[in-house]
Amino acid sequence: MSPAGSSAPPARPPRSPFADHWALDPAVVFLNHGSFGACPRAVLDAQAALRAELEADPVRFLGRELDGRMAAARAAIGSFVGADPDDLALVPNATAGVNTVLRSLRLAPGDELLATDHEYNAALNALRFAAQRSGATIVTARIPLPVAGPEEAEEAVLAAVGPRTRLALLSHVTSPTALVLPVERLVPALESRGVAVLVDGAHAPGMIALDLAALGASYYAANLHKWVCAPKGAAFLHVRRDRQAAMRPLAISHGANDPRPGRSAFRKEFDWTGTFDPTPWLAAAVAIRVVGAMLDGGWPEVMARNRGLAIRARSILLAAIGEAAVLAGWGPPPALAPEAMLGSMAVVGLPATRSAGRLRSPLDRDRLQVALRDRFGIEAPVLAWPLDPGPRRPRRRLLRVSAHLHNSEAEYAHLGGALAVLLAGMPPGHRGWRAAGV
Repeated sequence: MSPAGSSAPPARPPRSPFADHWALDPAVVFLNHGSFGACPRAVLDAQAALRAELEADPVRFLGRELDGRMAAARAAIGSFVGADPDDLALVPNATAGVNTVLRSLRLAPGDELLATDHEYNAALNALRFAAQRSGATIVTARIPLPVAGPEEAEEAVLAAVGPRTRLALLSHVTSPTALVLPVERLVPALESRGVAVLVDGAHAPGMIALDLAALGASYYAANLHKWVCAPKGAAFLHVRRDRQAAMRPLAISHGANDPRPGRSAFRKEFDWTGTFDPTPWLAAAVAIRVVGAMLDGGWPEVMARNRGLAIRARSILLAAIGEAAVLAGWGPPPALAPEAMLGSMAVVGLPATRSAGRLRSPLDRDRLQVALRDRFGIEAPVLAWPLDPGPRRPRRRLLRVSAHLHNSEAEYAHLGGALAVLLAGMPPGHRGWRAAGV
């Protein structure tokens, strides 16, 4: 039954004029671009053509032409993110890049690895593995939520640095809380103290203008399948030149004793780790060109448009949740971060429920998320944060929305209406959002 009591599902809101460029199901209101991205039809067609070439003559494609094709792909990616192509290793996803760095480091008992409590669960698991294997210790910098601004996040990270801190793992854009962290200030501050910085930039390319050479981080791992809209399997690891000699790929293959002159060991080893499908990386250049051409102002306009839409989406959702909350005696929900810390994603706090405490894994599904999909055709994640709650840090329920060119403002209004219906039965209470963990 629809909220109005009829058997018909609620009408789908008007789509973005750009939506037809994507192969997304038109019956779904897709507000979760941030999880796995989505590929435009033109990029999928280019990848299919590349795969057809590969399968027509695999030896020619992989054995004779791949070096040149990969060099061209690295050149296009390097130009887009402000990096020398020779400092880029192409990897299948940012998690693989993070693991590559952590597996290559030589850590000793007593070394400290720094991370924040807003990091991605998979990256934290890789950090825990490295610490357990070496006897190192993980130190957690706790960034408050709501957060007042970039300065508060910066202070929290720098306050956690000690004399044994070897490496800091920092998300450029946090996945569970959608905060753009001030890495442009944190990287030089940490590197100048002798702390190598590994930036998990999974969400950054295509959301934020990048100049990795100027940033100067020891390591930067990032996806191209998210906001750049390249095929799944397109990502890179940028390694500063002075760190490359110690960096080894997760799979040691023919490149380890490649005798050909003119290329570094870093280049040889990462360019060939065994038979693989290189088409996601080769099609990344097409994605950069295709998505950038959708607006007259190119990628700067794409990023500005998406950020503006995410900010408007947050306002719409805060108003919708606030209406239900006020009726229940909770008062309006707070904005969890200033606009200066938002990119193409935003989160809003939800009232706590008993089910929120049972969300033990990022793979769990909140009942509200299931209801949004099943009753309203809306794909938007409800996340549990932090992963390690305590008496003074209850687990919170956060609804995250993403904004890309295929999204329209009407879709977030549709989500707001759905939330108003689903939260209408929220029980009255006087403890408010703080007691709910928000």
